[in-house]
Amino acid sequence: MSQLGEAARFVAGIYTNKARRTYAARVHGDLPARLAGREGRLDPYPIYEAIRARGTFVPNRLGALVTADHAVCDEILRSRRFGVRPAEPTYDPTRRADAEITMLGLNPPDHTRLRRLATPAFGPKAIAGYRPMIAERLHALVDAAEAQGTFDLVEAIAAPLPISVITAMLGIPDGHQAEFERYGQVLGSALSGIDGIRHLVALQRADTALNAIFTELFEVRRREPGDDVVSTIVAAEGEQIHPLEMAPMCQLLLIAGFETTVNALGNAVLAFAAHPDQWDRLVADPSLAPQAVEEVLRYDSSVQRTERVALEDTEVAGRTIPAGQFVQPLIGGANRDPAVFADPAEFDITRPNAGEHLSFSSGIHYCLGQPLARLELTVALEVLATRLPKLRPVGRVRYRPATLLRGPHVLPVSVV
Repeated sequence: MSQLGEAARFVAGIYTNKARRTYAARVHGDLPARLAGREGRLDPYPIYEAIRARGTFVPNRLGALVTADHAVCDEILRSRRFGVRPAEPTYDPTRRADAEITMLGLNPPDHTRLRRLATPAFGPKAIAGYRPMIAERLHALVDAAEAQGTFDLVEAIAAPLPISVITAMLGIPDGHQAEFERYGQVLGSALSGIDGIRHLVALQRADTALNAIFTELFEVRRREPGDDVVSTIVAAEGEQIHPLEMAPMCQLLLIAGFETTVNALGNAVLAFAAHPDQWDRLVADPSLAPQAVEEVLRYDSSVQRTERVALEDTEVAGRTIPAGQFVQPLIGGANRDPAVFADPAEFDITRPNAGEHLSFSSGIHYCLGQPLARLELTVALEVLATRLPKLRPVGRVRYRPATLLRGPHVLPVSVV
């Protein structure tokens, strides 16, 4: 009965918070609250502009300061005076609850220790070697999709591509790929928060299943090490990484290795559909794909916001930020800051400074997997522009039920 009562209170808290957020947005005109609702999920960009018009920092209902100013977001993300968690309590990897935080939620030195372990596998030189595999996989997916004429781009291409690459990097046996895609999507959905008791149960099941798979794989790699990422992690066990940190580390790499790419590829197809002249330009010259990738990431970022906390009293843009104050850099808003990007609402794949976007964050938490994401997206746009020049959305687009991560969940397209 106590567990049932805890579950009831948990769900009640979720819906109470939703009601308060809706009230704040509709009655008090709370712009950050509007970002967290349906309006922000479907089109957050007008809200970002309204926030920018109100000033450099706008408080949300929880007391955090949100900002859509590119220079300010960049400064906060780069500054060692801000962290992803408060300085206290001290992180202790021997506690399971702490070990499950992953490096994404850790400050130095623990973030540095774990990141250093995975960095070699995601370096530009190492990632470049995956180009032939990515191209081969893409052509196979396009062959199957093209034969249908009309299909869901996410299900047919955007999701299978990155999951096949990241599972190969991790050293996951082929038979587990479908499971990893399913469980990874469930865990990735929690990045914007838990949305009810059924969501919580699904998360627990996915976490348990992935932990079991990874635990079994760790045993295999202890006996039979390979040149994959899991073998590297197993080799560092007890020295650079605590045993309790190993499965959460692998889960993070799995989710980060495909969730962003899935969303970005869907966002790219939608951006090109809304700007057919840019699609025609890419079809005529697929070598523009690397530039197009940067503009896609700027124009409609897969990750829309992040959070930092001041580790000491500091000052940003003339405002005093006390220690313990949380701030939310609105990445999606910063990427359309007119002070940095001319005509920011326009989609232009030849934009000279598109690469100044913050979609991969900045500073010490700059996305570890960005070379892989850029390569996958570049090859994907090259192949789609070459093989499917008539690609266009048809039918109803359904976005993911999240506001932190942005991208279509269902994207029906036609290639004829």
